[in-house]
Amino acid sequence: MFVGFGTVTNVATVLVGSGLGMLVGHRLSPHVRTTVTSALGLVTLLIAAQSALAVSDPVLSDAVGDSAPTLIVLGALVVGGIVGAALRLEERLEGLGGWLQTRLTRGGTDGEARERFVEGFVISSLVFCVGPLTILGSLNEGLGNGADQLLLKSTLDGFAALAFAASFGIGVMASALSVGLIQGSLTLVGVLLGSFLPDAHLAALTATGGLILVGVAIRLLDLRAFAVADLLPALVAAPILCQIVIATR
Repeated sequence: MFVGFGTVTNVATVLVGSGLGMLVGHRLSPHVRTTVTSALGLVTLLIAAQSALAVSDPVLSDAVGDSAPTLIVLGALVVGGIVGAALRLEERLEGLGGWLQTRLTRGGTDGEARERFVEGFVISSLVFCVGPLTILGSLNEGLGNGADQLLLKSTLDGFAALAFAASFGIGVMASALSVGLIQGSLTLVGVLLGSFLPDAHLAALTATGGLILVGVAIRLLDLRAFAVADLLPALVAAPILCQIVIATR
């Protein structure tokens, strides 16, 4: 297999899954689509909780101290949120979704159709690209350790895309662009790095990503709408803060 095979497979499963979802979506009542979306929100919350528990990883506490892991995650989210808000990441992602909607759909450019497209694009992009499997799998493949993690993620994303597309339509299919860009970039980073993140840094990053996924779940469950994408820089801030704490001990 060539480097990038896992990402290519993931893009394909998102396209196929969302295509199947669009075929059956019009046959589902709004109540069924809402129920499916809520179910995905609950599953996303479960995955998020499992990731967030990395904050209690002994490797992290041994490296930074017992009280520091939670503060590192908090600091990463605060710093990441400030940077993301300053860069207007959520607004830019929604703008990209609107731009794609006008080019990938015929007619249906009314406000409701655009909002549904953008919501599907933003939510599915976050779900498919924020999880630890995205980062670990892409880096591992770039480092020559195989694409097993991304192949597992591809299967999960294919089923999720089917369910999302049944509710949100073609916006979910457009998220394949996000998957290709982000995972491809991370795979390239793995090729260039030639070494893995230390376990402690990885645990901090995973826990931070888990809390961002909680935000995605909250949106899917329609509990509160807030700019989850603005928190994405926290994924970069977490390992940096971890290294700062280790260096000052």
